[in-house]
Amino acid sequence: MKKKNYSNHPFRKKWGQNFLTDINLLDKIIRTIDPKVSDNFLEIGPGEGALTGRIFPQINSLVSIEIDPLLIDRLRKEPSLKGLQIVHGDILNQNIEDLPIINPVRIFGNIPYNITSPILFWLIEQLDYWSDAYIMMQKEVADRLCATVDTKSYGRLTVVIGAYLDIKYCFTIKPDVFIPKPKVESAIVRFSKKKEALISDEKYKRFNRLVATAFSQRRKMLRNTLKGWDIPKNIQDKIDFTRRPENLTISEFASMV
Repeated sequence: MKKKNYSNHPFRKKWGQNFLTDINLLDKIIRTIDPKVSDNFLEIGPGEGALTGRIFPQINSLVSIEIDPLLIDRLRKEPSLKGLQIVHGDILNQNIEDLPIINPVRIFGNIPYNITSPILFWLIEQLDYWSDAYIMMQKEVADRLCATVDTKSYGRLTVVIGAYLDIKYCFTIKPDVFIPKPKVESAIVRFSKKKEALISDEKYKRFNRLVATAFSQRRKMLRNTLKGWDIPKNIQDKIDFTRRPENLTISEFASMV
């Protein structure tokens, strides 16, 4: 695609708009995603189409979800994107099975950093309809997702997402490749589904609440934070509840529900 004139676009802070401008980085992202001619992709937040225009010609089909009507208008006027399916809306309100595309889809997106956690939980809710996802996010969140037990970064997000998805930190992205320039470093993270989730669908809500409760007071012992949770006696015998939440593995948390 030809170079875009970003200076004319009124960036919307509420939608977390930061556009990639570095061609070498865009090419690196494409190599990391490795699109194939038979692939069907869902894109979260195409912006002005920097990644869209590189992936769309290489694959079978692509649906892009964009919330900004001004950007949708630009994308629809771009000759190289003729035939692209664009859905105007919020990704959190979309069901993949309802979109005009064959699933399971592959997913990529430069997402608004202020809704990273809701999007990750959305991925879990949509688990049956995608195969892998490459998400650009704030580096600090990526570090939390990949954190190990007994570290400061290990927390609710690590545990809940890790119970369903395998997570791979791909690479770090510096702020100066974006317009406007963010104040934080970013990262590309790959998500894929575990062969077998550690939590069944019917236990998801309880698991999520239990983990959130445990980490709401992360310096307190589990016997204090989870005393009202009616944990089975045999589990209490296996897990030392004088430990703090950051000391428990994802599997140990999963065993409590």
